[in-house]
Amino acid sequence: MPSSPASASPHKRPPSASDPSSSSSSSSSDRRSSSPKPRLFLLLFLFIPAIIILLLASLLAPITGVTTALLPLSVTRLVHHHHPGHLSSSSSFLRQTRRLFSLHTTATMRRDKYEKELLVAQLAVQRAAILTKRVFHEKAKGTVDKNDKSPVTIGDFGAQALIIAALQHNFPDDAIVAEEESAKLREDEKLRSTVWELVKDTKLDNPDAEALLGGPIRDADAMVELIDKGNSPGGAQGRIWAIDPIDGTKGFLRGGQYAVCLALMVDGDVKVGALGCPNLPVDDAARLTAGIGENQTDDDGHGVLFSAVLGHGATSRPLATVSLDPELGTPISMRAIDDLTQANFCESVEAGHSSHGDQAAISHKLGITAPSVRMDSQAKYGSIARGAGDIYLRLPVSATYQEKIWDHAAGDLIVREAGGQVTDVHGKRLDFSVGRTLANNKGVVAAPLAVHAKVLEAVQEVLSAKL
Repeated sequence: MPSSPASASPHKRPPSASDPSSSSSSSSSDRRSSSPKPRLFLLLFLFIPAIIILLLASLLAPITGVTTALLPLSVTRLVHHHHPGHLSSSSSFLRQTRRLFSLHTTATMRRDKYEKELLVAQLAVQRAAILTKRVFHEKAKGTVDKNDKSPVTIGDFGAQALIIAALQHNFPDDAIVAEEESAKLREDEKLRSTVWELVKDTKLDNPDAEALLGGPIRDADAMVELIDKGNSPGGAQGRIWAIDPIDGTKGFLRGGQYAVCLALMVDGDVKVGALGCPNLPVDDAARLTAGIGENQTDDDGHGVLFSAVLGHGATSRPLATVSLDPELGTPISMRAIDDLTQANFCESVEAGHSSHGDQAAISHKLGITAPSVRMDSQAKYGSIARGAGDIYLRLPVSATYQEKIWDHAAGDLIVREAGGQVTDVHGKRLDFSVGRTLANNKGVVAAPLAVHAKVLEAVQEVLSAKL
C-alpha cells in the first residue's frame, strides 16, 4: 500500500508553525546565518584601532627608542583576554599579523641605528689611519700636485683605497664621493708601486675585524680601480658615502692635526659619521692648546676616534682599540657655556681657508679674550664636540668658493649629536644633497646649541658688508 509522505520520510516532514522543534531549528539556523556579521564587525572594531596604534608605534620607535616589536603580542593578549570566544577563529590571522609587525618594527629599529654601517665605518677609518701613520713614520712625505695645486700624499691614495675596499665589500650598491682620483697613479708607476707596498701590508690586528672589511686588496690594479669608485656626483637620492682620506694634508705633513673622515648620507641626510684623529689627545677632558696644530705625535696618549649615528648620540674612543662592538665608546657632549667671554674658538691654520681678520672681530664683539686655536681638518669638529674647544668658525674668503661635502659631513653630524648646532653664516643647515659641494651654503658656524644664535648674530654683524 502506498505510504503517505509523512510516514515515508519521518525525518523530512514539512515544518509546522506550531511545531516547537521546527521553530527552534529555524531560529538556530537564523542565528548561524546572521552571526558572522556582528562577529566581523567586532573584529574590525577591535582590530583597526590596534593596527593604527602599532603603525604609530613603529614610526615613533626610532625617536623614542621603544622596542615596538613586542607591542603586537601585548595587544593580541589584551584582545583575547576581554573577548576570548569571539577571536578564537582569527587566532591564526592575529599570529601572522603580530609576526609581520614584529619583523617590520625590528627591522626599522635596526635600520635606523645603522649598526653595521657604524661598525664598518669605524673599522675602515681605523685601518686607514694605520696606513697614514706608517706613511708619516716610514716614508719620505713627498707630495704630488693635483690640478688645483693642493698637496696630496701617498697616504691619501692608500687610505682612500682601503676605505673604499671596505665599503664595496659590505655595501656594493652604495655610491661614493671621495676626494682623490687615480690619474697620477696611472701615470707614475713608481708612485703607484709605493702606494701599493703600503696598502698590501696594512691590516687590522683583529682577524675578525679584518675579515669584516673584506681582507686585503687583490693587487695594485684593483687598488687603482677602487680609488676611482669615489667619483659619484652625489645628490639627494639614495645611500652615498663621503670620504676624505686625509683631511688636513698640510697638518699631516707638519706633524699636526689631520683626520681620516667617513660619513654616510641617505637621501641627502647624514646618518653615520666617523673621524679618526691620530694626533689628538685621547683624553676627552684635555683642553685645546695653542701648539696643538703642529709638532704632535701619535705615541701613547694620542689618537682618538669620534663617531655618531643620527639620533643616537656621539662617542669617542682610543683610535688604536676600536673593537667589533659599535655600541662601545664614551659618550661625548659639548661644554656648557654660561659666559661666552670664557669660550674659545677653533679656526683653520690656513688664512686661505677662513678669514682670520673677521674671526678676530667676532671674538672681540663677543668679548672673548682667549686667542683662537688654529688647527687643520675636521679634528676641530671633534674637539668642540667633546668640549675641548667651544666654537668653530670657517668664514668665507671668496664669493665663489664652495666647501666640499667630504670636509664637513662627518663633523657636522658628530657636533649635532653632541648637543651642538651647525649652520652656515646665513643660519642655514649644511645641505649635503646638492652634489659634491655645499653649493647652497657659505661658511660654517658650529657652537653649543644654547649660544649658537648669539654667535651667529655676531658673525652676521661682522660680515654684514660681505653677505
